[in-house]
Order: sequence, then structure tokens, then C-alpha cells
Amino acid sequence: MTANSRQRWLVISHAFNMDGRAASHTITDKLPHLRAANVEVVVLSGVSGAHDSLLEHYQLWPMGPAGVRFELRHVLRRLWGSGIRYRLTMLLVSIFLLPLILIEKLLRPVESSWSWWFSAYLKGRALTRQRPFDLIYSTGGAFAAHLAARSLKRATGTAWLAEVHDPMVVPGTSPVSRRQKIQADVERQICTDADIAIWFTDQALASARLRHPQLAQRGKVMLPGIDKPFSVLPPYQPGPKFVIGHFGSLSSTRHLGPIVAALDLLSERRPDLVDATELHVYGGSLDEISSAALAGSRVQRCLRDFGRIEADPQTGLSGREQILHRMRAVDVLLLLHGEDALCSEYFPSKLYEYLWMQRPLLAVVHRNSQMAALLRGQGHVAVLSGENGADSSAVSHALAAALEQLFDRWRTVGLEDNGQTSPYTTEAAVTQLLGWVDQFSNSRV
Repeated sequence: MTANSRQRWLVISHAFNMDGRAASHTITDKLPHLRAANVEVVVLSGVSGAHDSLLEHYQLWPMGPAGVRFELRHVLRRLWGSGIRYRLTMLLVSIFLLPLILIEKLLRPVESSWSWWFSAYLKGRALTRQRPFDLIYSTGGAFAAHLAARSLKRATGTAWLAEVHDPMVVPGTSPVSRRQKIQADVERQICTDADIAIWFTDQALASARLRHPQLAQRGKVMLPGIDKPFSVLPPYQPGPKFVIGHFGSLSSTRHLGPIVAALDLLSERRPDLVDATELHVYGGSLDEISSAALAGSRVQRCLRDFGRIEADPQTGLSGREQILHRMRAVDVLLLLHGEDALCSEYFPSKLYEYLWMQRPLLAVVHRNSQMAALLRGQGHVAVLSGENGADSSAVSHALAAALEQLFDRWRTVGLEDNGQTSPYTTEAAVTQLLGWVDQFSNSRV
């Protein structure tokens, strides 16, 4: 894209400007670079995030009752907190909407935000009539953004770029349930009609292309990255405890079981290590598997659960900004990839934030050689699970060995910053994206 070619893009992102949401950061972090490239951006989003006053931004309610309840929950919690007024209002709204929600779920058993695509389509159509766009850019997150973008392309002929965050079909399976079939059909629409379709891992693109050969070379891989989060890195100050920090949500498929098992192994052989260790957990409530693993373990006393960090009105720091500072304060960053089939086609977004922290990183990576190679290439430890006979016992032993080495370094010579800057930046991703748009535009001339 040349410096003089002013382009106008319609960005459709349901989770835009939602603090702490990876689906939001992936697009909001790109906007300064798009503006620097002379792109005029108009955004359509849901109502749960903050309104952006620096650009043309329209926040839209969904049309379905499940989506209305979902959005209202976020809006009211932001306005009122989670006190009695919020709980009472949501109870009344839920009772009123329940019959409609049950009907909606019977007819459309998918994510609650699906009906938002109608609102995004209608608003996008109205904006296009006022002044055409050069590109429709759908990103998600919620697949409603892609449905709206496809409909707008068919109605207006505007070029469509689709950015797929998470795989829409579980690797190694065929869609069986109605929900799975609907998501698979959204993938088919993207592969058939998008002029540029972007996935975030090599395997995700390869799988989509295998299911839909018509995608051909329109399919691309982009590592979204993040830009340098600090102009000057806050200093790392080692303390009296060996602090392992995990940042991000936990679930039945991404839990603390591996690290608890590793520390349990060390508790007999290296009680000094366990006694000196604190496991700091940020991101929300503990899942059932993590809670069960801790309940029967002496590691339980090592845990410090900080939950979800919200925006601080006193300092003005967002939850995300506070988390970045806390990442810098730990001795070792723990990255738990997960245990389900999607992991082979997925990188956790925290990976890119971790790489900027310059702290030692210890990761459990499930069936994803690309992610393991990326981490090891930056000098970090990646323990592969689910491959080459690496069962839970083998993973626990490998983690224990890595922890022991890190602890002994911390106690003797210290765990200093590695001094490496991450090559995986939003700026690099936007440069790549603009190159693909240029190639496509030139091919149409």
C-alpha cells in the first residue's frame, strides 16, 4: 500500500476494546499501525467493550435473546459492579428472557453472540451506502463477525479479509452435533468466499485447506504477536521466594495438574525447593481439576490465587497493564497450553506477552511442534505432552527436572533477564497483512 493511497476499511469485531480479551487485543493493537499506513478504520463491535473515541466506532446489540442477556451482563457489571442491584436486575431479565432463550437454543444451538451478525450486517450495509469501503476485515473470536462480513461482501462486492483466531473444527474429528456442523459451515464459507483468510498457526491453515481445497493460496498464516509493552522494562527484583507465575484462565483442559504433580515429585527429593516456592495464579477461579490436585498435595500451601485483575481506578491502569507488570515480577513464567485436540492448531495469546518479559519461561506444549520450536528458539523450556509416549508421568518428570535446574540457578547465580526482544510483534503482523492486501488489490487491477 503506497503512502498516498488512502484506504477505508470496515473492521467487524464483536469483542473489540474488551480489557483482558485476547480476541480484542488481536485487533485493537493493530489499529495504530493501520492508521500509520494511511488506513481509515471504521469499527463495528458489540456493546461489552469500551467505546473508542479516536475512530468511527459503532457498538451494536445482538438481535437474539441469549445475546442480549450476555451483553447486558457485561454492560451492567461495568456500570454497577456485581452487587445486589446487578444480581437482582439480571435475575429479572433472565426470567423474562428464558422462554425466548430456550426457543433460540433449540433452533440455533451455538454461541450466544451468533445473532449479532444481523446487527453488524445491517449497520455495515447502511455505512456502505453512505460511502463505500475498500475492504471488510472480520476478526474473531465470535464467528458472527465472519457471517456479517460474508453477507456484506455478497451484497456490495467489497473485498473480504477474514482472520480466524481459533480452529472451527476439532482436529481429527468430523462434525456431528448441530453446533459443530454450523461452525464447520462457517469455516466453509470463509474458505470459499474470503479473498484473504488468515489463521494463526501452520497446522490450523493446513487442516482448513485439507477440508476445503478451494481455499488454495488465499489462505495465509500470521503470528499476531504483540508490540513491546513497556518503553522501559520495569526492573526485576528477586525476592525471598522462588515465584512461578501462571497468567490466564484455567479449565478442565488447561489446569494446574502438571505443575502440581511436578512439585509433588520434588517434595520428597527436594523439600527445600517446595518450601521456597510460591505458585502465583492470575486470571480467574480455579477449575475443578486444579482444585482437586491441590487438595491432596502439600503444594497447596505454595499457592497464591489472585483471581482476575480488574482496572484500577486509583492508578488508572487497566487489568492488562497491571498483569504485564506482575509478569515482570515473577522468577519463572509458567505457560500451560492445554490438553485437548485444538492445541495442535492453537497458540495461547499469553505466549507473545511472555516473550517480551525476558523472564525464563517454562511451558507444557500439547501436540504442537511449531509452538515448541518457537519457544526453544527463544531459549525457553518447552515440555511436549501427548507426543512420542509423553504421558502425564513423563511430563511431570520433565517439568520437575526443569524446575530443579531453574531453582538451583535462582538460588546460586540468580535468574537474570535474558535480554532478548521478541521478534513476534503486532507491527510485523500488520506489515504482513498489508502486503497481502496489496497483492490482492494489484491482482484485481
